[in-house]
Amino acid sequence: MEIKETEILLSGDETSQKIRRIAYQIFENNFKESKLIIAGINGEGFALAEEIVGHLKEITDKEVYIAKILLDKSAPVQPDIKIECEVDTFKNKTVVLVDDVLNTGRTLAYSFRPFLSIPLKSLQVAVLVNRDFLQFPVKADYIGYGLSTTLNDHVKVVLSDKKEKGVYLF
Repeated sequence: MEIKETEILLSGDETSQKIRRIAYQIFENNFKESKLIIAGINGEGFALAEEIVGHLKEITDKEVYIAKILLDKSAPVQPDIKIECEVDTFKNKTVVLVDDVLNTGRTLAYSFRPFLSIPLKSLQVAVLVNRDFLQFPVKADYIGYGLSTTLNDHVKVVLSDKKEKGVYLF
């Protein structure tokens, strides 16, 4: 197996700037909403959601809630997906589903499942990196960085470690 060197695609500052821009786009596209719910997929997707919520709270006085979507990204089938938030919180609200990387769309497609039984006003998707190897019909409404890679490349987003924060290509 060939070991590839790590290439930094976005530095910590560049990553922070992309996240702030996503927050502004979410605010601009939902300025008529009184409440926003940002639902992050566990792992770096939730860390991204936390940063987006932080920026939204700086730029608006709207109520902004955060929820965590719990699933096993490595499992080929997702028997049970949980939301760490009361289901009533989502009713007739706009929800922005957040993950770090959109690759095949499988993780996001599974993450839609809990929301299919809740009457939402709208469901939007935000990702930091869009690799666009879609096998599932998932489209991101908010994209921090679009990237053309090969299937052998691996993209890693680091948000939880401030020292190593950034987007890396392996």
